[in-house]
Amino acid sequence: MCTTCGCGQGETKIDGQAVPDPEHGHEHTHADGTIHSHPHDHAHGEGHDHGHAHAYVPAHSHAPGVPQSRRVQIEQDILAKNDAYARENRAFLAGRRVFALNLVSSPGSGKTTLLVKTIAALKGGRTVAVIEGDQQTSQDAERIRATGASAIQINTGKGCHLDAHMVGHAIQQLDPAAQSLLMIENVGNLVCPAAFDLGEAHKVVVLSVTEGEDKPIKYPDMFRAATLMLLNKCDLLPHLDFDVDQAIAYARRVNPEIEVLRVSARSGEGMAGWLDWIESHAAAK
Repeated sequence: MCTTCGCGQGETKIDGQAVPDPEHGHEHTHADGTIHSHPHDHAHGEGHDHGHAHAYVPAHSHAPGVPQSRRVQIEQDILAKNDAYARENRAFLAGRRVFALNLVSSPGSGKTTLLVKTIAALKGGRTVAVIEGDQQTSQDAERIRATGASAIQINTGKGCHLDAHMVGHAIQQLDPAAQSLLMIENVGNLVCPAAFDLGEAHKVVVLSVTEGEDKPIKYPDMFRAATLMLLNKCDLLPHLDFDVDQAIAYARRVNPEIEVLRVSARSGEGMAGWLDWIESHAAAK
């Protein structure tokens, strides 16, 4: 159990099926026959209880009785293992020339609606597959499948983010086509997903104009990790006090290189620019 965000392990499911525990060794077979074997690798700390899931204790947490040095080591170990899985995912996707984007945001930013509109706009062009991440339900995956695109649902249970291990299994089941677009809709959360590389080409942070322009400085790690910020629901701007220029200035205060596009999935504003961004960055990869 994560002492900072309440993130739990051992409850992850992909389309209703349990995901193998990465701590207990398994073979990960991709659709092209490539097999990645992961050893049984426990990093036990002082006082480890073998009857419970391994604890994720971030360095910035306040776990009673756990020394600061130990908290830092645990976090580093977890992120190192995640990065190893991410490298495998990235290599596999590169081999197929699949362009993968990790869409991150707080809940209710409009990521799923934006994905639905994006898939519709790309019809007849680039093939799209989607990995949906939510704690519970398959509603978002069902919305994506209704467009005709392939989608798979990851339910994280108590987990608050996707990680590279579960995404690797989802990629295996999705079997994305060569030269396709893979969109990963992360769990709605502006904190933990910033730290977990999934093997994507870019993180795209979606900020709804209903949320407030100060989100980039309140949650700087997420905006620092992102290549692009999509200001979504811009059709509502006439009815809000949202300061677009201030939001962009805050985002560039924490990440001077971040690109920004104004979009509205509802009205279609900015969608052509978003599609051009996808195609130009896919070509660059």
